[in-house]
Amino acid sequence: MKKLIRIAAIVIIGLSSVISTAEPNAIMVSDKYPDLALGCLTYAKLAELPAGILVKSDDLTISTSDIAKEIEKNPKEMQEQLKKNEFFLAEQIATLKILTVVAKKYAADSNTDVKNKADKEIIQAYFDNVVKSVSVTDAEVNQFYQENKDACGGATLDAMKEQIKQYVLGQKQQLVVTEHIKTLGKKQTIEVSSSWVGAQAASIKDNPVDKARASGNPSVVDFGATGCRPCDMMTPVLANLKEKYAGKANILFVHVKEEEVLASRYGIQSIPVQVFFDKDGKEVFRHTGFYPQVDIEKKLTEMGVKL
Repeated sequence: MKKLIRIAAIVIIGLSSVISTAEPNAIMVSDKYPDLALGCLTYAKLAELPAGILVKSDDLTISTSDIAKEIEKNPKEMQEQLKKNEFFLAEQIATLKILTVVAKKYAADSNTDVKNKADKEIIQAYFDNVVKSVSVTDAEVNQFYQENKDACGGATLDAMKEQIKQYVLGQKQQLVVTEHIKTLGKKQTIEVSSSWVGAQAASIKDNPVDKARASGNPSVVDFGATGCRPCDMMTPVLANLKEKYAGKANILFVHVKEEEVLASRYGIQSIPVQVFFDKDGKEVFRHTGFYPQVDIEKKLTEMGVKL
């Protein structure tokens, strides 16, 4: 599997040290726009903020000029993607800033000297603590090997065991981190501009994946790239499926090097990944690695797709 470089460093958390709570009757981003947020803005409160202010909490303020400056730091081809995904960018910035505060408080509470450490190291130390209980069983290693035998190039399980174990461990740790980040907005009050979020909810869906999800048909989206063995193995499979299920299901390929923001929004950290969405656009299954056509068709049948 080929590791991706994420657009923004996704981070860690210190939930136990955050004490305030969002208003019980507030309308959260997840209430009105369930598919929009992926991180700390999931449970942010929709509010009327002063002009030019997009995100606000005790520890940070993000303005329109802040976002514009961040976009300008990126290559031109990336700037167009980011302009349609300002919410995603703001969420990345907010997550890093809030987690820096949380991680430093955790370090202080645990009497850890961080005077000469960079913020990134302080956050990583907290991350290590959060995921320290995550482990991988032999059964999970074996399952991954059986599902990705072709991508292992004929190597035996014994030869691949340690490599697979570390890969699966990383995947499980990332899930733990992601879930922690999402709950930040439950532990402290984070407000976002209601009008800005409404506009972003529309612009962020101007891409092939979100359009397919809104089509009323089930969808299979393969996130990959050219030049990686399992990705290239998926190419004829996707072509066959696209022809066979035309009008019945959407079969899409997203080149993650050309659509970095979109890939990050969908949490793609290794390739290839196949994401299955039902007719209502809800994600129902996700697979990492080469996925044979017969298995994809079984999954489509389970989702109610008939030829």
